[in-house]
Amino acid sequence: MNDIRKLAGQTVIYGFGTVVPRFLNYALLTPFYTYILGREQYGVVTELYAWMVLALVILTYGMETTYFRFSGKKAPAETVYSTALVSLFATSAFFIMAVSLFITPVSGFLGYEEHPEYIRMFSWIVAIDAFSAIPFAWLRNNNRARTFSILKIINVAVTIITVFFFLKAAPTMAERGNEQIFKIYNQDMQVGYVFVANLVGSAVTLLLLLPYVLKIRPVFDRKLFVRMLSYSWPLLVGGMAGSLNEVLDKILLRRLIGGAEGLATVGLYGAGYKVGVLMSLFIQMYRFAAEPFFFEKAGSKEAKEIYAVTMKYFVITALILYLGINLYVEALQIIIGPLFRESLVVVPIVSMGYLLLGIFINQSIWYKVDDRTIYGAWITLAGAAVTVLVNLLFVPRFGYIAAAWAHVACYLSMVVLSYVVGMKYYPIKYETLKIVLYITLAVVLLALSRLLAPENKITGIVFDTILLFIFFAVAEIKDKYFTLLFKRKNEDQNS
Repeated sequence: MNDIRKLAGQTVIYGFGTVVPRFLNYALLTPFYTYILGREQYGVVTELYAWMVLALVILTYGMETTYFRFSGKKAPAETVYSTALVSLFATSAFFIMAVSLFITPVSGFLGYEEHPEYIRMFSWIVAIDAFSAIPFAWLRNNNRARTFSILKIINVAVTIITVFFFLKAAPTMAERGNEQIFKIYNQDMQVGYVFVANLVGSAVTLLLLLPYVLKIRPVFDRKLFVRMLSYSWPLLVGGMAGSLNEVLDKILLRRLIGGAEGLATVGLYGAGYKVGVLMSLFIQMYRFAAEPFFFEKAGSKEAKEIYAVTMKYFVITALILYLGINLYVEALQIIIGPLFRESLVVVPIVSMGYLLLGIFINQSIWYKVDDRTIYGAWITLAGAAVTVLVNLLFVPRFGYIAAAWAHVACYLSMVVLSYVVGMKYYPIKYETLKIVLYITLAVVLLALSRLLAPENKITGIVFDTILLFIFFAVAEIKDKYFTLLFKRKNEDQNS
């Protein structure tokens, strides 16, 4: 139980580096964009960031997880770190040069032939973020969670300040007749400043990471690199498929619907999706803490028991957040502008998809510690196939609602496949029945909230709060959930 409390504490610390920055993004940038940009303009932002996710997975090619697996275990830690750094530097530099040389066909392929400057900035952002992934992994692997969090927060703070300057302060100064502002501000660029801000944030973060890059002598061990690649390429395939599961809907929507309407639909769906993605904040900060924790425990006798207990408490925590988001979704609607609020209907669907993704992340430890990463690739590819199939079959008829359901179908199929295959090669005795019952209870409580919702808003909030406390009570009675997580510090130290 001390291990679970340790993981919970690390998750909270990493939360400051993942949840706080992304919360600032949602609390400030999402409403800012959706209040001042139209649906088509926000569709540009949504779609290009979807492409960025795919490009970032390709340019990191599984090296984060590979670094954790090899560092100090299969090779000297500094050699692994240096080899990974040199590798990512080379591929990131090559990516920038390739995009610059073929900017016209690349911009045309992505549908932005009239704005190649978006794609140039796109390439620099992705390249910088890909290279920065390894220094950030070093911080995680060396328990520098606070430094990790501070740098992540600085990244978002710089981005926010920059975008507010160019999209709010600069236009105001121009309207007041300040001619000097036009030396750095182009009023026709509007959406482009979203990418300018991101690029500035990424560049500042890289500068702050330089002490962790320059601290070692650059060494590239070719034999070690080949071994690392043999471990990482299935992670690349799996990561690519996983990213397709997450962002393919935003890319396909524009093309399946077509024209300006398609781009506007992407913007509308992207705004509602942002609210549902609040669930992913927890998943992300948990993953940052859990991955090194799981590898640390991999060699111990009680590893499988720890993995099973961790899964159960993860699901309970995630379901509390799931209910918190969806029972009070009307309060969260201020995150997006009025023009986009009809898309809030996707929030329960998208957040359930992320809950299933979190379960899969917990399960995925079996093939990572057992060096069977190829299975992770195949499972995630199967999920990607489900994503493509659901989108192609149902989006033309049902629109972006089908795109949301594709996430649930995808991650559910991955969870089932991972469980079945994992029980064969690395069996972990998860409390499957109890987990299913907790998920069922949460869905039933949410359904009751929708079906029996009082007309009076205050009464409705009280009713939803009662439903939430019912889940709290069941979690405490069945598993002593809060007793475990909030045990007094002196008891923790003495145990």
